[in-house]
Amino acid sequence: MNTKTLSPELLHKMDAYWRAANYLSVGQIYLFDNPLLKRPLMLADVKHMLLGHWGTTPGQNFIYVHLNRVINEYNLNMIYVSGPGHGGPAVVGNTYLEGTYSEIYPDISQDEAGLRKLFIQFSFPGGIPSHASPECPGSIHEGGELGYSLSHSFGAVFDNPDLIVACVVGDGEAETGPLGTAWHSNKFLNPATDGAVLPILHLNGYKIANPSVLARIEHEELEQLLWGYGWTPYFVEGHEPELMHEAMAAALDIAVQQIKIFQRDARIHGNLARPRWPMIVLKSPKGWTGPKIVDGLQVEGTFRAHQVPLSDPATHPEHLNLLEDWLKSYRPEELFDQQGRLKPELAELAPCGERRMGANPHANGGMLLRDLRMPEFCEYAVDVPSPGVRGIGDTHVLGPFVRDVVKLNSKQRNFRVFGPDETLSNGLEAVFDLTNRQWDAATLPNDEFLAPSGRVMEMLSEHQCEGWLEGYLLTGRHGLFNCYEAFIHIIDSMFNQHAKWLKVTSHLPWRRKIASLNYLLASHVWRQDHNGFTHQDPGFIDHVVNKKAEIVRVYFPPDANCLLSVMDHCLRSRHYVNVVVAGKHPAPQWLTMDAAVKHCSEGIGIWQWASNDQAVSSDVVMACCGDVPTLETLAAVSLMREHLPELKIRVVNIVDLMKLQPPTEHPHGLSDMDFDELFTKDKPIIFAFHAYPWLIHRLTYRRTNHDNIHVRGYKEEGTITTPFDMTVLNELDRFHLVMDAIDRLPQTGDKGIYLKQQLKDKLIEHKQYINKYGQDMPEIRDWKWGDHK
Repeated sequence: MNTKTLSPELLHKMDAYWRAANYLSVGQIYLFDNPLLKRPLMLADVKHMLLGHWGTTPGQNFIYVHLNRVINEYNLNMIYVSGPGHGGPAVVGNTYLEGTYSEIYPDISQDEAGLRKLFIQFSFPGGIPSHASPECPGSIHEGGELGYSLSHSFGAVFDNPDLIVACVVGDGEAETGPLGTAWHSNKFLNPATDGAVLPILHLNGYKIANPSVLARIEHEELEQLLWGYGWTPYFVEGHEPELMHEAMAAALDIAVQQIKIFQRDARIHGNLARPRWPMIVLKSPKGWTGPKIVDGLQVEGTFRAHQVPLSDPATHPEHLNLLEDWLKSYRPEELFDQQGRLKPELAELAPCGERRMGANPHANGGMLLRDLRMPEFCEYAVDVPSPGVRGIGDTHVLGPFVRDVVKLNSKQRNFRVFGPDETLSNGLEAVFDLTNRQWDAATLPNDEFLAPSGRVMEMLSEHQCEGWLEGYLLTGRHGLFNCYEAFIHIIDSMFNQHAKWLKVTSHLPWRRKIASLNYLLASHVWRQDHNGFTHQDPGFIDHVVNKKAEIVRVYFPPDANCLLSVMDHCLRSRHYVNVVVAGKHPAPQWLTMDAAVKHCSEGIGIWQWASNDQAVSSDVVMACCGDVPTLETLAAVSLMREHLPELKIRVVNIVDLMKLQPPTEHPHGLSDMDFDELFTKDKPIIFAFHAYPWLIHRLTYRRTNHDNIHVRGYKEEGTITTPFDMTVLNELDRFHLVMDAIDRLPQTGDKGIYLKQQLKDKLIEHKQYINKYGQDMPEIRDWKWGDHK
């Protein structure tokens, strides 16, 4: 690393640019006024609330200026992902220096007045957060929650052959589970058709209050660890700026040249052997160039530099002097002219136009987004000559549709299926008629569906699948995440952050809308007979509906034709999180395709063919949401119509869960008038729900007839048992639903009492039968709609 890569003049200019970025970063944390220090610093020039994080910032500024050089040197198409938490001062400051920030926010102008506004807005009421937030141009990764930077970076470069993502990984972030697993993403990168990720492990030694693990192991151990992950690490270590500039420039030149060699070998010479991609380990002091000693304690190079090193100038006058000395150490008069503009000889170091990392279109993915070419979903319809015909399993019907979405978009290479080793298990096997799993590690003769290039991304890490898909979407493409319902919880927090990103960006006019994040949750709670209690949890839905109503959508298609209609809608949508819950096991089919399209378009409706209250007032409303609840509700209705034929029953099925909320709470919500017309104002409602029952109460508590809603759903009862017994354990079965109705219909009289006793006997018979034979009773297995006639 002693090769002289930089001329003395270039080294001097780059160091000055770095000082400018550091000055802007300190100014953002501290300054309320006097942005160029044209007069002595006073307490009134300092913000009352000092918020932000200095420790990671100077290292990221150092990286950014060096990336600018290689972008210009090699004409690179590169974006920057800031993994360390609270790296906002660096990315905001650098996008301001390169001019992007002022183009997007003209009031933050390239002069003294603009500098003042730039400084004031940071971590200030009505301003911007301290992360690499959506408000910052060039950002696809907030960094407020740690662990996802490398996953996002790989997602960004899939199918982007010219793109390089420079991913700064914080050494605290490197201790998280998702990041620790993300190093293996290099086994899924195709050098012929994908771009490249250049990880830069920012090893500055400390987290908030503790040393970082990777900073306290021997150099040899760290090198072997990274080598074992499949990377070639290049180390840049020290604290002397001149030496560090030289070392970083040399390391980046080697890394970029290696990336180009690997890609050329794959694209021109057909060498698809997995490269050992380069990465950089930057070991520099935490809080580099900041105060060395404060109140007698070392700050630079310690955990004390993590946030605000000089935290209370108001009560510590000596801190004000230290702050002024700190700011002046960057010699701002050498960096900015009298009007506050960066001097031209420094400004020319930044790339131009869209080569600026803040202006790169890949960091505003909606600019690149193109509509998917979609097959006509009606052509995949299941024939339903009468309600209740047996189906092969709803997701198995969906599989050919998804396969053909892949096929129609194969040239555009803008759609992928993601999942944690469950695409086959979840019933989407038809996808593999056309494509493979992308895989760049070793293969054996008995392996199936593995190839260097494929449209399916599978790794047994929900974190990686989610992170890859998010990065893919954020850079302007489309995708589908299929997962077991119980284990989608693993990415609860990642979903949180993405939903927050969508919410914020939806209100930024310069941010273009991106494709929706689509979840298909199969292998769901009611059909985990062989896996048992550990695999039975529908609670992700509760988590999702906590997010802003403008962002989230939740769908429970009751059969395959409805699933096709819903999925077509979701894949076409923009800027939502769509959650679709569907079954993969053979199940009854209820609606023709024409009926399914109408039902799904409305999202909720009366199934008139199952109801008998057309000419008179209803006695009871039997509501259902989800495939198994729909089956059990219709079986219950069948029993009631057979044994209590005088009852007038209305069947209401819900596909779009958010229809239950008022329109003031969700844009899909029903008006009170429409809700009352469906559910009546005063009749009992027996509601069979796929997930936890209290969610229905939460969504409907303002409705006129809420007190009459009785919900059955999953109540945390489960084991390895038969499909019907799962419903019995949670009292969602047809027998319990009928008894619930009888309890609320005194007019059934003695007939109701006798029927209720028969149903209790049936439940005992059921339990005895499954314990003896290990399967459900024939009358359950063979039941079909119409048996009551």
